[in-house]
Amino acid sequence: MPFNEFLNRLLGLGKTTPTCCQLKRSDKYKSGFREWQQAQVYLNWTHHFFKSYHYVKASLTHQYRVQIISEESHRGAILFYDPKIGADNFSFLFDLLKERVQQQSYRLHSADQHLVRHKRYTELSERYLLTPPASDVPGTALCNQLYGNVQLDYIKVNNHPGYIRFTTNPYTDSYFSKPLPFDHLLEKVLQPQEQRRD
Repeated sequence: MPFNEFLNRLLGLGKTTPTCCQLKRSDKYKSGFREWQQAQVYLNWTHHFFKSYHYVKASLTHQYRVQIISEESHRGAILFYDPKIGADNFSFLFDLLKERVQQQSYRLHSADQHLVRHKRYTELSERYLLTPPASDVPGTALCNQLYGNVQLDYIKVNNHPGYIRFTTNPYTDSYFSKPLPFDHLLEKVLQPQEQRRD
C-alpha cells in the first residue's frame, strides 16, 4: 500500500463510501441462467477449474488461475476470471456454485451486494452465505456441520470481473462434528466427471 494511501486511512481522510443491499436477480438474468444451465455451458470451465485446483496443490500450472485458501479457520479456493470465459458466463458460474452447494443440504442464509467507492476505483462484491441444516450426526449428540458455513464472493473492480472466492468456515466448538474436507465439496460442486447430455 502506498504511503499516502496508508496515511489517508490512518487519519481518516479520503474515506470510502460503502453501501450494502440485498442481492436480487432480475427475471431476465434468471431466464438466461436457466438456459445456460440447460445447455450445460458451464462444462467449458468446471472441469478445468477443478483440474487447476489440484495442479496448484501439486505446484504445477494449468489453464486457469486458481489460488488455494488454507487458513486455520478457512479452507477454499479463489477462481480467477479469464477473458476467454466472458463476464456473463462467470456470473452464471457464481450462481451455479451457489445452487450446487444448496444441493448438499445447505440453505441460503443471506444474499448481499456490497459496493465500495474507493478514490481510484469501485469494488463490487456479491456474496452468498450458506449454512448447513440443523441436524445431529446419527447416533451422537454432535451437531452435524458438514463442511461448516460456506461463503461465495464474486468480486468485480470497476464493473470488470475479478474472481470468485469459495470458502468454508467450520465451527470449532466441541458440540459440532469434525468438518468434512473442502476438496470433497469442491468435487461435488464442480462435478468434474459430468458429461454432456445428448
